[in-house]
Amino acid sequence: MTENLTERVQRWIAGDPDPAAREELDGLPEAELADRFSGPLTFGTAGLRGPVRAGPNGMNVAVVTKTSAGIAAWLIENGLGGSTVVVGRDARNGSEQFAFAAAETFSAQGFSVVMLPRPLPTPVVAFAVRALDAELGVQITASHNPAADNGYKVYLRGGSQLIPPSDAQIEALIEATPDAIEIPRAIVQPGGSDIASRYLDSVVALPRSRGRDIRIALTPLHGVGGELAMAALRGAGFRDIRVVEEQFEPDPAFPTVTFPNPEEPGAADAVLALAAEIDADIAIALDPDADRCAVGVPTDSGWRMLTGDETGALLANHLLADAPADSLVANTIVSSQLLSALAPARGARYARTLTGFKWLVRAGEGLVYAYEEAIGHCVDPNVVRDKDGISAAVVLADLAAGLKQDRRTLLDVLDDLAVEFGVHLGAQVSRRVADLADIGNMMHRLRSAPPTELAGRTVSVLDYAQRDDELRTDAVEISGSGLRVIVRPSGTEPKLKAYLEVIEHVDAPEDLPRARAAAAEILAELTDFAQHL
Repeated sequence: MTENLTERVQRWIAGDPDPAAREELDGLPEAELADRFSGPLTFGTAGLRGPVRAGPNGMNVAVVTKTSAGIAAWLIENGLGGSTVVVGRDARNGSEQFAFAAAETFSAQGFSVVMLPRPLPTPVVAFAVRALDAELGVQITASHNPAADNGYKVYLRGGSQLIPPSDAQIEALIEATPDAIEIPRAIVQPGGSDIASRYLDSVVALPRSRGRDIRIALTPLHGVGGELAMAALRGAGFRDIRVVEEQFEPDPAFPTVTFPNPEEPGAADAVLALAAEIDADIAIALDPDADRCAVGVPTDSGWRMLTGDETGALLANHLLADAPADSLVANTIVSSQLLSALAPARGARYARTLTGFKWLVRAGEGLVYAYEEAIGHCVDPNVVRDKDGISAAVVLADLAAGLKQDRRTLLDVLDDLAVEFGVHLGAQVSRRVADLADIGNMMHRLRSAPPTELAGRTVSVLDYAQRDDELRTDAVEISGSGLRVIVRPSGTEPKLKAYLEVIEHVDAPEDLPRARAAAAEILAELTDFAQHL
């Protein structure tokens, strides 16, 4: 017999080990309860994420406990009982409580748990899984999500993220776990006190130029990356670093930004203002768990943030300069096509994957660099097999300092690449929805009546849902001569996203302004199309 909503709520309340959560649920209006019990959190692009609230559709002690018990059962089923599990956390609301719940659940199942001693960046957990030869790592974080959210990110042996079909297997085992109050937990003492310093040792060894004479403006956006980023930059030899003081200490309320994501309009305003005030050479913004890095540069019309694709091209060009022959670089289906042209020109191989670093770091042998347009960069795959904003910041500072010695800038290199490979001008349009069904409806309309022409150019349509290879996914690509639009649902937020790119040939350096203006004109037409999907 199917339980009604009231019965499901009462059963959950009875099985929730957190008195505060039980009290929170008791007496909520039916519409709110229906939302919280609409289904469990599921593993998306980067693990579980959801609002911190009681009930199965939120992040809370009961959900974390059941999730950890399900993962423990999966490890045991695969003959990995008793192995090492690393548990870390950021400084968001609930993170410490959730980290202890996870660690204590694994410990009670006989695993050797290393619970990191304080809030630390997500890349440190990815590093620790490799460094400690652990079978699993868990980071409690919602990365750049709004302040109300938290999450549960899972790393497998080697430090790469969870992928199918393991995620579905784990979800089935989570569903089969008993009520959270019945799941045993054993006390865990924090450990791994040397992990952060070992991580820093690897990061400070990355720079390769002799230049160090640059001034850096830095913000961790109220997240956990400030202390380690400063230590990494100083350890690599950079001394002139100024920080946005009001954003430096971890604060789960993120009081100075609406969305704590350097990509969001306005989020990087404070660090750009500081950079202008102190006459910096570059500005660096990390997201709250420091796995993403955005860089700002001075222009003739003021400071601006580079796009993830621009930064990706700069880092790829820099890292391939002395990479082994036949090295591999990778980006995703929604990232710029520039990397596919740059790689062979530098003697490297190129791979294209689905969105998410769980796919990028598995692109193939010989990987030396991977990035996605959402300001995620993996500059040292042999040490951290995930995006890492701190190591990316150090390499970007190294690149900028080396260029300054030659009286050049990051923008000069972007000009060089545009002349060599053509202007690659991109943008993203996001359609946030209140009802997730709207996303499916928009994708259906696009598939049912795709355009045959965009910006005066004939286009063709490729439906990735019809592919029979590793790139099969819910996305539609519309492309023609020198233009491309990819439309897909977001894997982490209630959004439909359109990724736009225009490529314009450049005849000579003096032709660059014309080419950029022409690309911008076409991009405006693509933007208008995407806004009316």
